[in-house]
Amino acid sequence: MGLFDRIGTVIKSNLNSLVSGAEDPEKMLEQSVDDMQEDLVSLRQAVAQSIAAEKRVEQQLAQNRAQADQWQQRAALALSKNEEDLAREALTRKKGYAETAIGLDTQLQTQKEQVQKLRQNLTALEGKLSEAKAKKDLLVARARSAKASEQINEVLGRVSTSSSYGTFERMEQKVSDLEARSAAIGELSTDNLEDKFKSLQAGGVEDDLAALKASMGILPATEAPKSLPEAPKDPA
Repeated sequence: MGLFDRIGTVIKSNLNSLVSGAEDPEKMLEQSVDDMQEDLVSLRQAVAQSIAAEKRVEQQLAQNRAQADQWQQRAALALSKNEEDLAREALTRKKGYAETAIGLDTQLQTQKEQVQKLRQNLTALEGKLSEAKAKKDLLVARARSAKASEQINEVLGRVSTSSSYGTFERMEQKVSDLEARSAAIGELSTDNLEDKFKSLQAGGVEDDLAALKASMGILPATEAPKSLPEAPKDPA
């Protein structure tokens, strides 16, 4: 599995844990950042090793090219001295170094490409790690908030607010009924008392009316005074 495939697997695992709730998001985020940090360290070491290998190939290439040039000069010197066999041997040595240099040059180009690719991967991973660190705190805060909301909803789900409030409403209605009954009883008692006083007041008016009639000389027919009998006349 490649480096970025591995990073993708970690991110997918983290997202799945956030959705399913089977794992602690905060711990998974911390683990993801730690894993990316470890990958970054390993990749930096790989880049350093690849650069070192590139430097060694460059040195070997330079040495073989120098040896090829040196044997080329020796062959020319031997030929100038009429040492043809010696010149031929020198050219053979020169050819060996030249061929090695060609192979080293091909290896160097491959090594340079590898270093370039590793550098690109390193830059990309550094960017992803920086982004992950920046987002981690936000995701942790969101995860904590979601967890707190979940706990609150669970508590609210266990508490039967409807039944409790329904009892409160029934008690409120009962108190209102008691108050209405008390007021009704009070009104009935007041009405009886008023009636009694009205009866007393009615009798007083009749008495006042009779007194007024008497003072005005108006008496009922049944009570009019009878005429006094005439006094007997004296005998003559």
